[in-house]
Amino acid sequence: MRRFNQWWILAALCLCLLMVVIDNTIVNVALPTFARDLHSSNAGLQWIVDGYALPFAALMFAGGGAADRLGRQRVMLIALVAFAAFSAYASFSTSTGSLIAARALMGAAAAFIFPATLSIVTVVFTNARERAIAFGVWGGVAGIGVALGPIAGGELITHFWYGSVFLVNVPTVALAVAAVWLIVPNSTSPAKGRFDFLGLILGSGAVTTLTLAIIQGPSWGWASATVLALFGATLVLGAAFVRTELAQAEPMLDVRVFRSGAFSAGTWSLLTVTFLLTGFIFMVTQYFQLVRGYSALSAGVRTLPFAITTAITTPLGAWAATKWGPRRVVPVGLVVMGSAIWWIGQQSPTSAYFGPVVGSMVLMSVGFSLITAPSTAVTMSALPANQVGAGASVNETTREVGSTLGVAIVGSVFASTFTPRIHDIFAPLVGSGLTAEQLTAAQGSMAAALATVGHLPAAVGGALAPHVTSAFMASFRHGCSVAAVVAGMSALAVVGFLPNEAHHPADEPEAMGVK
Repeated sequence: MRRFNQWWILAALCLCLLMVVIDNTIVNVALPTFARDLHSSNAGLQWIVDGYALPFAALMFAGGGAADRLGRQRVMLIALVAFAAFSAYASFSTSTGSLIAARALMGAAAAFIFPATLSIVTVVFTNARERAIAFGVWGGVAGIGVALGPIAGGELITHFWYGSVFLVNVPTVALAVAAVWLIVPNSTSPAKGRFDFLGLILGSGAVTTLTLAIIQGPSWGWASATVLALFGATLVLGAAFVRTELAQAEPMLDVRVFRSGAFSAGTWSLLTVTFLLTGFIFMVTQYFQLVRGYSALSAGVRTLPFAITTAITTPLGAWAATKWGPRRVVPVGLVVMGSAIWWIGQQSPTSAYFGPVVGSMVLMSVGFSLITAPSTAVTMSALPANQVGAGASVNETTREVGSTLGVAIVGSVFASTFTPRIHDIFAPLVGSGLTAEQLTAAQGSMAAALATVGHLPAAVGGALAPHVTSAFMASFRHGCSVAAVVAGMSALAVVGFLPNEAHHPADEPEAMGVK
């Protein structure tokens, strides 16, 4: 067997991972540009973002299954080339519809890249301590990518046209393809049975309906018939998926693995950490731009303390788990991360950036580092060799669902406080300088409320502006407090199920199908 330096392999995989993760958030700062240049509606802007997330989550099982059977390196190379082609298509899109279609195709290609990276890390690192560090680096890169997306997007939008946020993927993919081709070994599942098409359809269908319900819940209404029907379909498809996989001799995913408390606790921890991270970014970018008055690029740059600290502390989190065990490390990370979110929620519009704001981001990155690598190691180590690809798909689907939940739920909690407060502020002016339509628009977002203030006479607007800011800060505190409670409850939920000891070494690469 050809020998590869496993750390160079990890570097190549992290390049692919970084590109895919950044593309999840890079478009956020470009949304005002899309609205102006492509005349995108609010719904169109939402789907420019969500059009990537939905197929990404829905096709993760297909990506993991294909990689297991056809070869992980081979599938990654094909998917990388497709990702570059669809990125080029997106960069030259001239309508909202074509851009949404391009984003959906990019998300579909990403679903065949993401799980393969984690599967390969699992099979090439055979030493327990080295594998823990590798998971730490891998998880740290994923967290850094989430934070770097708005910075990269802001920089490109500032100097180039909107298509640059997509076209930048083409040279990046060229480098990634060369690295994967030259460095990364091909590997397959040692047990290649027939492809479980029924399991794939049912599993992907359940993830699709769940993700769509979460994405659309805030706008359609959580109690609307359509959203409730989607949740119902998720339950039906999920139950059918479980029943089908239990009956299969060679299932795509042996769902019995969820009987393992360690696997389920690790999976829940990963869902929670992405929920907290995306909820935090959703809140803090608005705080920076709409309350502190920073530009999109400047707001993105001010999240760098999180990215920098994560790069330093994530391998240390992996080391801590090997020394003291996930049970002692992961719950502490959840409490630390929840405390950091609660702390930043207590800030005022004039709080010192170099002080409590940076401090809360640094504390959050430490908590993130204590959760990600140990939880990933727990979930992947609970699986047999022939389930590595499916396990990676579960791992990444969990992260994607957690990410979607973070924005949807924290956003809904924010709106539940913000909307009535804005109504109370502006309602007395209806009929005397403010229309009912303007009142409705002002309740939609902080940006809309500030725009409404700008249309009022200077004296009136100047008097109302502080009240609008106060409404935002109250909603900000509410959203951060709820996220902190979720973190604390998750810590209590998983502490009894995570293993005391570090995970055991994997099988030798030959047994894992490395070629």
